[in-house]
Amino acid sequence: MTRTKVFSKDYLVNELDLPWYNTIFDRIVDTTRWSIIHEIVFEDNGKFYMTTYSEGATECQDERPWEYDDEIKCTEVELKEIKVKKWIPVEDE
Repeated sequence: MTRTKVFSKDYLVNELDLPWYNTIFDRIVDTTRWSIIHEIVFEDNGKFYMTTYSEGATECQDERPWEYDDEIKCTEVELKEIKVKKWIPVEDE
């Protein structure tokens, strides 16, 4: 079972300066017509957490991270090395 923690939006934005500062990892995971969805990892009191947020896709969409949420559910995560198999083209010798 995964460990989760609920943070207030005010704490993430005002205390941790997320998502603009103090983000360890940030990647775009999806897009909609009006929004870009990001997945981030951040640290809080020695533990690492992952969550998502969305922002406006253009300057015309005034959407801020967690604009419609007061509480954000985050999953505790850890960094692990993983071995991955992948099909790759064969090179001529």
